[in-house]
Amino acid sequence: MKFKIENNIISRTSEPYIIAEACDNHFGNMDYAIKMIEESKIAGASAVKFQHHLPDEEMLPVIPMSDNFSEPLYEFLKKNALKLEDHIKLKEVCDKIGITYLCTPFSFKAAEEINKLVPVFKIGSGEMADIPTLKKIIKFKKGMIISTGMSVIDEITRTYDLVSNEVPLVLMNCISEYPVNYEDMNLNVISKMIEIYPRAIIGHSDHSSGLFTSFSAITLGAKVIEKHVILDKKMKGPDQEVSIDFNQLSELVKTGKQISKTLGDVKKIHPKEKQIRAWAYRSIVSIKDIPKGKIIDQNDIWCKRPGTGIPSYEMENIIGKKTKNNIKNNSLLMWEDLE
Repeated sequence: MKFKIENNIISRTSEPYIIAEACDNHFGNMDYAIKMIEESKIAGASAVKFQHHLPDEEMLPVIPMSDNFSEPLYEFLKKNALKLEDHIKLKEVCDKIGITYLCTPFSFKAAEEINKLVPVFKIGSGEMADIPTLKKIIKFKKGMIISTGMSVIDEITRTYDLVSNEVPLVLMNCISEYPVNYEDMNLNVISKMIEIYPRAIIGHSDHSSGLFTSFSAITLGAKVIEKHVILDKKMKGPDQEVSIDFNQLSELVKTGKQISKTLGDVKKIHPKEKQIRAWAYRSIVSIKDIPKGKIIDQNDIWCKRPGTGIPSYEMENIIGKKTKNNIKNNSLLMWEDLE
């Protein structure tokens, strides 16, 4: 299974693909948004992602408020959502400095508007179960990265069955809490998703306030990591508590790649181990002078370093053999010393 985003090929053996989620932490300010692109590039992120909100297309004016909002979401988006012309400009900036522009549409009309700007679609957790809209977006024949917060396996499977048969798919493990309770993370779900969704790449959208859960997700096999970013962690907003700054993003990218290098599954003797094995392993040695023609017994031999003689696990095969030569005390036994 492989998933392509521009020139990046994501597979179950690739380095993690790190998405800096700008969300609405630009507060509608294009200078902030462009600065976030620049900082994401400096930090080494694979992509920077924005959101395309058309409030009247995606929600009624009055919807329930969650704890992370200090004002109704509809009103917040009316004031802070980027316009299509803003997204076109941000895409141009991304192309110029060499970082992938991604964007989440929150309605089919929004998807239509950004279709020519994005290589793949990112679908948020709130839209994961919106089958009618997903069916329409599938017709654009682009890969999808779909978050799975606030859902159960049956719901994920329904979406997986629909999408993975039509377009390449990344499923993002996610908990839609802002910030997440660590006891709710259940990161081993990543391992389960890898097993039960073989046609998808599995990633992790991290709503914690730190980095260690992303590192844990990478260890468990997540190949796409999405993390909210903010220019200054003191900036007030609905995503403030789950956002990292760009120094932390740089650490995420660097350490994520290092972790990825450690995840091979072949147990073998590596080249740098061979010289250590030569002195660290045990061989059979004499613990007294042993004359020629002596039938060796346990009182004649024991195990000591280095590991360059007869391996110590051969002890039972050595006992009872006759010596062909005189063997001095505290010497390595060699096969040529024995009949």
